[in-house]
Amino acid sequence: MEHIASIRRSLQLLVLISLFVTAYFAKDLILPILLGFLLALTLSPVVRAMFRIGIPYAVSAFLLVFGTAMVILAVVLLSAGTVASWSNEIPQMGQEIKEKLSGVSDAVETMRSASEEVDKLGAQEDAQGPQEVIVRQPGLLDTAMDTVSSAGASLAVILILALFLLGSGELFYLKMVQSMPTLTGKKRALQTVYDVEKRVSRYLLTIATINAGLGTVVGIYLTALGLPSAYIWGIAAFMLNFLPYIGGIAGVVLVAGFSLVTFDSVGYAMLAPLGYLFLTTLEGQIITPWLIGRRLEMNTVAVFLTVVFWGWLWGIAGALVAVPFLVVFKVVCENFEPLQTIGNFLSAEQVAPDDMRQPPKASTSQ
Repeated sequence: MEHIASIRRSLQLLVLISLFVTAYFAKDLILPILLGFLLALTLSPVVRAMFRIGIPYAVSAFLLVFGTAMVILAVVLLSAGTVASWSNEIPQMGQEIKEKLSGVSDAVETMRSASEEVDKLGAQEDAQGPQEVIVRQPGLLDTAMDTVSSAGASLAVILILALFLLGSGELFYLKMVQSMPTLTGKKRALQTVYDVEKRVSRYLLTIATINAGLGTVVGIYLTALGLPSAYIWGIAAFMLNFLPYIGGIAGVVLVAGFSLVTFDSVGYAMLAPLGYLFLTTLEGQIITPWLIGRRLEMNTVAVFLTVVFWGWLWGIAGALVAVPFLVVFKVVCENFEPLQTIGNFLSAEQVAPDDMRQPPKASTSQ
């Protein structure tokens, strides 16, 4: 029996590894489908609320998905021109930042010069060696067109899938319940599905609302400082804040670089990243925990490791969906008794002091 159990565990490990390998190579197929499900979960409470007032599922789904598409299109049209012009000025911006931080970069420049001298010496010694073969990369325009077409196709899959899921109403859940062989299995499946939908939709909708508020406040603050095109940084704050830990740091660094180029005084330029850091810290440490509640809070270590893993597996897109994946997994674990230990580990709820007491001593015989 022990031998069979060992074989079973080995097979389970192989299946798990195979799933991750498949996810890595099938990213372009799997990611839009998962994002479509997450978008449907996010909008499902709104669709149900509209159904209660007499609006059919299909109509409310079309209105919500169409509205989402229009918002995305408006953001792209509003920011594309400015971002494109900034991308052309990146070398000049880098030079200006280097000049303003010349005192800080002197040591770095010295090390770079020394490294170049070492490279030159090595090149002279290998002058008679084999010639270097340079593989030219695709041009910037070709790369940009490929990226835009790929993103557009993925976005179309996400929106269409969300439209079908939201428009079907309860059909998807009914089909899932019907596939269970026993009544107990049907009840558990239905309870798990509704629990996942309720908590994940609440989490995603709350986070999206918080991030929208953060982006608005950041845009207003940077506009008050006089930073040009501050609305771009508001949009960036909204998007980057979906990345736990990494997004806030990236936003501070980007705003700091742009403000150094814009303002003459380094001290005044630092007000922009410091304000951005203050607002993101206020949101992350006070506002989000208060609005989400302890039940949906996550173990910080588990969140960090999940973001790192999915970021390594799928890049930025993986880091974006890491926390929603973790929320779904946590809810599923809490609804199945064999997995409740894992769900408890993923939770941020602390163990009550009474549970940590040592077991009572055994009574001594008289």
